[in-house]
Amino acid sequence: MKAISAHVTKTLQVGSRLVCADNSGAKILQIISVKGFKGPRRKKPHAGVANQISVRIYRGNEKVRKQVHKAIIIRQRKEYRRPDGMRIAFEDNAAVLIDDKGDPKGTLVKGPMAKEVVERFPVVGKLANIVV
Repeated sequence: MKAISAHVTKTLQVGSRLVCADNSGAKILQIISVKGFKGPRRKKPHAGVANQISVRIYRGNEKVRKQVHKAIIIRQRKEYRRPDGMRIAFEDNAAVLIDDKGDPKGTLVKGPMAKEVVERFPVVGKLANIVV
């Protein structure tokens, strides 16, 4: 994964529920694991904006429910700091489903997307209509 410029506070841990911000058929996602997490023993893995995670689809269409997919976090409620001193916080925690290659499963993203996601995953950034 490419490094991002901001220092993102990682507040979403395993078991947290997110809104699915794309039109892939999923509504609510639950975090199962965080890709690349390294931490102290017995500490729950946690993630923030622009992290890749594995999720279980908690609510959605019957075709996609109870399946495990990969996703990228595009918004988080907890504020984080950018290098210019600006602090960014969103109204909800949201993610976008991706396939094994890293391409998004949906064709559009509802709501704004963090600039850090576009830096790290430009393919997902193309779907955004608002980048904050």
